[in-house]
Amino acid sequence: MIIVCYALQLFIVAIFARILLSWFPISGDSPMAGVYSFLFRVTEPVLGPVRRAVPQIRMGGLGLDLSPIIVLIGIQILLGFIC
Repeated sequence: MIIVCYALQLFIVAIFARILLSWFPISGDSPMAGVYSFLFRVTEPVLGPVRRAVPQIRMGGLGLDLSPIIVLIGIQILLGFIC
């Protein structure tokens, strides 16, 4: 059970890293592009369905994606039950 707890905590770190990297422009040939691509492939299978189910909140011309927040809350609840 402790391995699941560590995996979920590592997934939380991956989500936060993806959020932080999404704030910066990353060119396709930079070393960070590979890191972002890896984080995207790891987190998108969980974030994608939540993003499709919960629409973005419109704020002027921008949209606020709530899927990372919802997934993080869900993981914290799950960690509370199993860890």
